[in-house]
Amino acid sequence: MNYLWSGRFSKQLHDLAKRFTFSIEIDKRLALFDVAGSIVHAMMLMKQKIISESEGKKIISGLKQIRKEIKSDTFVFKADDEDIHTAVERRLVELIGPTGGKLHTARSRNDQIVFDEKLYLKQILPDILGAITIFQKTMVTKAERSLGIFLPAFTHLQPAQPVLLSHYLLAYVSMLERDKKRIKDALTRTNISPLGACACVGTSFPVDPEYVAKKLGFDGVFNNSIDAVSDRDFILETVCCLGILMVHLSRMAEDLILWHSPLIGFVDLPEEFCTGSSIMPQKKNPDVLELIRGRTSAVIGNITGIFSLMKGLPLSYNRDIQEDKRFLFETCEISYLSIVIITKIIEKTEVNPSRMSQTCRLGYIEATDIAEFLARKGIPFRQAHHMVGKLVEEAEKKGILLKDLKESTIKKITGCSDAVDFIRQLDFEKSINLKASHGGTSIGEVKKELKRWKNILN
Repeated sequence: MNYLWSGRFSKQLHDLAKRFTFSIEIDKRLALFDVAGSIVHAMMLMKQKIISESEGKKIISGLKQIRKEIKSDTFVFKADDEDIHTAVERRLVELIGPTGGKLHTARSRNDQIVFDEKLYLKQILPDILGAITIFQKTMVTKAERSLGIFLPAFTHLQPAQPVLLSHYLLAYVSMLERDKKRIKDALTRTNISPLGACACVGTSFPVDPEYVAKKLGFDGVFNNSIDAVSDRDFILETVCCLGILMVHLSRMAEDLILWHSPLIGFVDLPEEFCTGSSIMPQKKNPDVLELIRGRTSAVIGNITGIFSLMKGLPLSYNRDIQEDKRFLFETCEISYLSIVIITKIIEKTEVNPSRMSQTCRLGYIEATDIAEFLARKGIPFRQAHHMVGKLVEEAEKKGILLKDLKESTIKKITGCSDAVDFIRQLDFEKSINLKASHGGTSIGEVKKELKRWKNILN
């Protein structure tokens, strides 16, 4: 086969070189984007009278036929198709003859591939944003239905203080909102068209980059042709944003994995998203969540990969950049599927309120409330902290709850007779409702937060 660049060469490309350099297998994802960009490019060439109207219409007709073939999965990729651009142009020439070779006028694969990647991101990132919003709404619904349920909050994976399950769930809603803002911000820099930069220095043809950009919904066009073809900041930034998103999903997966263990028993995961053991009949393993956690490592690896790929490249285009798509596609696809899956898991997960409240009796998690009570009585907080530590020590020695300590013991350690009644009457719901500070876990604050999120997401 004669390749797009083969005019200068007298020898055919070695089979090993083909196998090593051809990117068509991974490029296939860009097929429809490549055709969409090519149709508008042909329209621009015709408008600018770079090609005749009859030639332009013939090219566009052929490209629309190729688009139908791709959509119906009848497009035939051939062994000698070097990349998606080669495949489309090769098929176009098959359909309409030598006129198909005019499509590449005033265009290079260097600006074309950036264009295709940006069109891909202009489609997939809004899909990811939509999936995140659905996930947030699911979490808000779950939080609203869980308003009376409380459990221990953890620090260092140790019981810390009582917290509403709703408050806990809304923490992830906040994380996801930051993810959305980062992705939207990255999309603004992605949404700049590179077409017209050609190989690296522009072209002698009277092209109209603004026309192409407007037709395909870009916010603007490049200002420097070298930067346009060599820039992959938009991929670096996107992969980083999705990496943070995946870390958030991984942390949630970890919580659910721990909570699903019979040793903790806070939740029962849906069977549709669990698997069994090949040897142990009793097992209900959280494998799907474990794979979300595991595939987060692949995304983190992709961040390292794309940064390593770009860090030493001289301007402008280098073939190394061909590898960017591996990092981009895998990251986007893992992220989108993980959000959709974990949304379904949250929807179907059953909560065990009695087990959650039962574990609040472990670890003396009401201790901070007692220290704060003593501080409100005028005792310096550091001294109050020390006193309550002594109360915990006494209760732990005797294997009893703080409220079961003798009145004389409480008075002796705290020097405060009012502390006795406070400790006796303190329960976990009261502890939660004492946290009425802004953003705290009291019922009142959490209801306000639920209302705020429903307004934001609806």
